[in-house]
Amino acid sequence: MTTAANTAQSSQEVKPRWSERAGGVTITLLATFCFGWAPIFGKLAYRAYVPPLTLAATRTVIAAGALWALYLVFWRRYITISWRDLAGAASMGAINGIGSLLYYIGLERVDASLAQLLYALYPIWVFIFLSAAGHRVSKMAVLRLGLTLVGVCLLTYGGGAVIDWLGVMLMITAGAAYAWHLVVGQWTLVDVDSRTVTLYALTAMAVTVAIARLLSGQSWEPISSQGWTAILLLSLIPTALARLLVFTGLRLLGGVQASLLGVAELLVSLLMAFLILNERLTAIQWLGGGIMVLSVVLIGRESVQEVSWDELLRQGRWRELE
Repeated sequence: MTTAANTAQSSQEVKPRWSERAGGVTITLLATFCFGWAPIFGKLAYRAYVPPLTLAATRTVIAAGALWALYLVFWRRYITISWRDLAGAASMGAINGIGSLLYYIGLERVDASLAQLLYALYPIWVFIFLSAAGHRVSKMAVLRLGLTLVGVCLLTYGGGAVIDWLGVMLMITAGAAYAWHLVVGQWTLVDVDSRTVTLYALTAMAVTVAIARLLSGQSWEPISSQGWTAILLLSLIPTALARLLVFTGLRLLGGVQASLLGVAELLVSLLMAFLILNERLTAIQWLGGGIMVLSVVLIGRESVQEVSWDELLRQGRWRELE
């Protein structure tokens, strides 16, 4: 009788856990689906003759405004922040803002598919920054670094096609800036709720790109309805909505979503670039992209003794990076 009761109780405990995990996977995949649209909407805005700096500034300001409206109505408790933490969030936002400017300037020069594959190098930059800070380098991490370098070489081999090397370097540098903002945030704001951090980091990011746009001296040209549609979609789906979904996914799924985020986002961007933008990669570039996807998948294959730094960062466990 006792055994039966224990079995029933166990089964009741397992159900919610499975339900939470299934919900976490669903929400995380939805978040990656939203993130994957960023280069697509960016390219559609360029086709409507929206300048890169104008696109970067308007999409971030609109996204920050949308988040403030949401927080004021539903999440007022997450608006409170100390001055020290505000400084940390502002630093994160400024770094990410600079990276955003590099990203959208680079996106204008290269195809969306190639841009997203190069930007996906950011975990490797995290690896480099943490290694420089004294974090132990695992064999799996070294293998992933080697695979990624091979993948980049194949991706930038155009098979006779002209490669815009400035655009390539801008995308790689944008990924490095994103990685640095991630590391800085985990080192300085590990005890602050991620929703609070994102609100103020995105606000600082909006201020950074808006100042850059004003200082550029470019005249404000009228934006067509197609341009505004692309800007609004970019602001609300990959910039605002995706971030909110990530918070929920992190709470339900934890660090497992590291590999899900990387691979699914890449696949969505590549598929949409193929279907909507009619972009094509050469066979060698597809091979390079496949090797990079394999590198991201290997995030989840590191052993218990060689804990993935990606997962530690995403779980806010940066103090274990020793």
